[in-house]
Amino acid sequence: MMIKKAVLIVLSVLFVVSSTACRLLTQSTDPGNDMGFVFVDVDTPTPAPEAEASATAAPVVVYSTVPAPVTEPAETEPVETEPVETEPVETEPAETEPATAAPTPTPAPTPTPTPAPPTGTPEPVFVTAAPVTAAPTQAPVVVTNAPVSPSGKIIRGAYTGTSSTYTGYEPLPLSDFNNPPMENVDNLSTACIDHCTGNPTNGQVHDVVVTIQRGFDERGADAVCYDDKTTEKVLYLTFDLGVENGYTNMILDTLREKNVKTTFFCTLPEIKAHPEIMTRIIHEGHILGNHSCTHPDFSSLSHSRMYQEIKGFDDYLRTHYGYSASYFRYPMGKHSIDSTDFLNRMGYTCVFWSIAWVDFNEPKGADVAYQTVIGKLHPGAIILLHALSQDNAYALADIIDTARSMGYEFRTLPELRR
Repeated sequence: MMIKKAVLIVLSVLFVVSSTACRLLTQSTDPGNDMGFVFVDVDTPTPAPEAEASATAAPVVVYSTVPAPVTEPAETEPVETEPVETEPVETEPAETEPATAAPTPTPAPTPTPTPAPPTGTPEPVFVTAAPVTAAPTQAPVVVTNAPVSPSGKIIRGAYTGTSSTYTGYEPLPLSDFNNPPMENVDNLSTACIDHCTGNPTNGQVHDVVVTIQRGFDERGADAVCYDDKTTEKVLYLTFDLGVENGYTNMILDTLREKNVKTTFFCTLPEIKAHPEIMTRIIHEGHILGNHSCTHPDFSSLSHSRMYQEIKGFDDYLRTHYGYSASYFRYPMGKHSIDSTDFLNRMGYTCVFWSIAWVDFNEPKGADVAYQTVIGKLHPGAIILLHALSQDNAYALADIIDTARSMGYEFRTLPELRR
């Protein structure tokens, strides 16, 4: 009985202590409570909320008289992991087509001024550069030979596109032309011979031309006025270009259209003054022959003077065009046995003619040029026309067409069957 009373007394004391403790703990957030909880006495009604709407209410928990055990988080040791080694993956770049640039509009062509001839003797420059003149329609044929041209040969420097020449051919070494004797050691005739052709008709070469050619052959001269080694209907078209009169490009246009190759015999002043025309002659496959420096009567010249006339022209051609051709035409056709022998010693073939007409004076009309030339045609003929003649320029296409319709074929001087 006493034990029960003692238990009741202890329980009563615990209840009072518990109630008192709850009242003491009932307040807003305890400054020592870092969890932010509000402790509420379970026996005391919850007061009405304060009118502090802007404040954020802390979470409400019911405090039991028996506090829940606090479980501290378990301490875990960090797990060390080794990085996984991966091999880099090699990827090949994707092949992409190159972007095609939009075509650039072609500007309108502008007239090309005549380039000034180079001065001095330039050293060969092995660089790729555009030629001074317009590029040829066909790649030039490159011929590599010794600097001294044998009779009937044409030599060009290597085509590198160098800007040191008008043609793009490398300059050629100058020639001494085998150092011919400057004296008339064989005492050959220096009498002037004025070449003439007579008037060939009915498709036959004139007798005077036959006689002249026979004389050349008998004394072993490298000279030709017609091709007497053939009976075929062949023609050799040549032009003298002592003066450029504005018609040479027209003549070249016709020759290109008709696919005819020819020889232009030029003087030094013309190859200096008209490099664009001379370059076109060379690039389009024609022969640029030697017609001297000053157009003199060769029968009246000493060996030394003849040498200067020939070498002066050829030196300029080699230096500024990278080109040389060993074909020579006497100015006005005036020559001598001695002069022909001297030029042969220099390696030149002397080219005369069997057909010509007075085309270097006042114009007579293209029809006159056409009728005159066609009326004189004969097998093996070497035709001489002057490039300064507008009559020849306008008649040339019809002359070529009619000659072909008559069965004639146009050939070049290297094809002479001699």
